[in-house]
This record gives sequence, C-alpha cells and structure tokens, in this order.
Amino acid sequence: MDHQLSKASDSPMKRCIDVAVSLTVLLLLCPVMGAIAFAVWLESGAPVFFRQRRVGLRFQPFEILKFRTMRVRSGGPSVTVAGDDRVTRVGGFLRITKLDELPQFWNVLRGEMSLVGPRPEVPLYVELFRERYSSILTVRPGITDLASIEFRNEEQVLAQSSDPLREYQERVLPMKLALAEEYVRTHCLLLDASILLRTVAAIVSSR
Repeated sequence: MDHQLSKASDSPMKRCIDVAVSLTVLLLLCPVMGAIAFAVWLESGAPVFFRQRRVGLRFQPFEILKFRTMRVRSGGPSVTVAGDDRVTRVGGFLRITKLDELPQFWNVLRGEMSLVGPRPEVPLYVELFRERYSSILTVRPGITDLASIEFRNEEQVLAQSSDPLREYQERVLPMKLALAEEYVRTHCLLLDASILLRTVAAIVSSR
C-alpha cells in the first residue's frame, strides 16, 4: 500500500503541474516578492527569509522558505498565537494574506514540496507521531492541504488556550494528522484542484 501511495505521489502529471505552476508563479510574482522583501527589510532589517528544517517525503529533511514575519532572534514558544508580540506589523499582514508562504514555490520547484500535500512539520513533532507519519510521508508535503483550510484560524484557536503548546500537541496536531491521512488515502488531481480552490476562497474570505 505504501509503495502504491508513494508511486502515486510521484506521478509525472502531478510533478509536471507542480513545476509549471511554481515556475509561472515565481516569474509572474517576482516584482511582488521583491516588494515584500523590501518591506520586511525596511521594517526590521535582514534576513528577509525565514528558513526552518522540516521533514519531507520519506523522512528526508529540507529547509522550508518563508518571508520572515517575526523579529530577528526572537525566542519563545514554537507555536504562534494571535496577538503574539514577536510578529512584526508587516509580518502580521503577510500572515493574514498568506503572502509569507510565496517563497515555498521555490521548494516546490526543487521537488521538496508539492502544491498540495500534508503540511511539513518540524522534526520534533514528526518524531512524536512517527508511526502516523510513516504513511503520511509517502507523499510530498505541500503548500496547502485539508488541514490548512480547516485550521486557517489556528492562531486564534491557540490564543484561546491557557497552554497553546500543549493544545497544539494534544489536540490540533492529531486532528491535522487525521486530515493528512485522509488526503493520503484519497488524493488525486481532482482533489488537489478542489483544495487549491478552497484555499484561495478561504484566504479571500478571511481578509
């Protein structure tokens, strides 16, 4: 079963779509990304990009790219809640509009991610749920997935908890994993197209 899922996730058609779309987005939105980079730098200096180690297809590690939305060298918890004072003004706007995710099209072009697939997690959480991830990571992680739509207001949800980190580990992440497992069982190009459209609709409605 895992072999079949892995083979499906690497289908030539899906990979061709990933490459074509990511290359098109990177070329067309190059001026927009340049403006975002300048805004991030103008407000809080360098670095413009945030890089973080994530776990990808078949447990292969890679560095995910985002525009930096927090202050440089800001410590604190590994989860972000609404009103987090580590987030800059520009960063808050980027998070609401999801524009901070644009550099991940480079991850897609490199083959580390797909347009649609389970969101990649940090090694710590993957190890906590390694058995479940052994099936989830038979497909490439994606820029968006079912959990991205379901938990589009994740920061607000975590802000309501007295212990956001525990809330994420014990309730939110297991629910995300269930949605990721559902995607692995049922994924196809039609589902991917549906998730992409629903993601765009969710972003527009939340603005």
